[in-house]
Amino acid sequence: MIIFSNTHPLTVIAGPCAMESRNQALEAAAALKEIFTAARIPLIFKSSFDKANRSSGVSFRGVGMAEGLAILADVREKYDLPVITDIHLPEQAQPVAEAADMLQIPAFLCRQTDLLLAAAATGKPVNIKKGQFLSPWEMRHVLDKARSTGNDRICLCERGTSFGYNNLVVDMRGLEIMKTTGYPVIFDATHSVQLPGAGDGKSGGQREFVATLARAAVAVGVAGLFLETHPDPDKAPCDGPNMLPFSALPSLLTLLGELDRIIKATTANNREKDITVCVP
Repeated sequence: MIIFSNTHPLTVIAGPCAMESRNQALEAAAALKEIFTAARIPLIFKSSFDKANRSSGVSFRGVGMAEGLAILADVREKYDLPVITDIHLPEQAQPVAEAADMLQIPAFLCRQTDLLLAAAATGKPVNIKKGQFLSPWEMRHVLDKARSTGNDRICLCERGTSFGYNNLVVDMRGLEIMKTTGYPVIFDATHSVQLPGAGDGKSGGQREFVATLARAAVAVGVAGLFLETHPDPDKAPCDGPNMLPFSALPSLLTLLGELDRIIKATTANNREKDITVCVP
């Protein structure tokens, strides 16, 4: 069982941005399980079967839902890892819920009422990314939509706010503001350094700032981190500039784990709800 809580030890959602093939996903899951086991930080494996929000119509999108869900099932069975993936349409919610332990709502879709209701109605935990165009206090309304289904297993995820053209900025006050909902808050450290659409038909990124922002978010006291990672980000078909290489994870996770323990040992706030993901 994995617990998301702003007062429990840190949990991390990590994996390649998009599934490139079955072998790629399984190799990534094996490597990440070894890294996170050594760091003693719980891992939920993430990879998208479809990246529907692309800068260009010719950009790589993934392997598709049918193949992607079969791959996620393989990851769960072979490596005993819980898995999470994005959904983009209401009709995807139920079939994805049958294959994944947690559903994710992409930032650009966080106000799509039918999508939120369909995801939450599955009863699975749902990670809702805050739109780059929303203030942190507006996420309360997004949360209320999901909760209206009777599902209380909701996480809110910060991933930066639009700051002029092709740039994002992270206001760390937003993490505390979203925590006042009483629900777990996750910080997406890799999409927060993205430079949307800055690469002439694709997004750029500044991965050199991922560790800086991750440390700052953990110091606030978040339930979890979201980290997209790849064995060789410069060769990744999408979001490479903001993904971390696997080689950067061990030292960063050690530091984040130590910082999380210090912060939460000095924090006494039991208002937050626990979100659990049960591994079959």
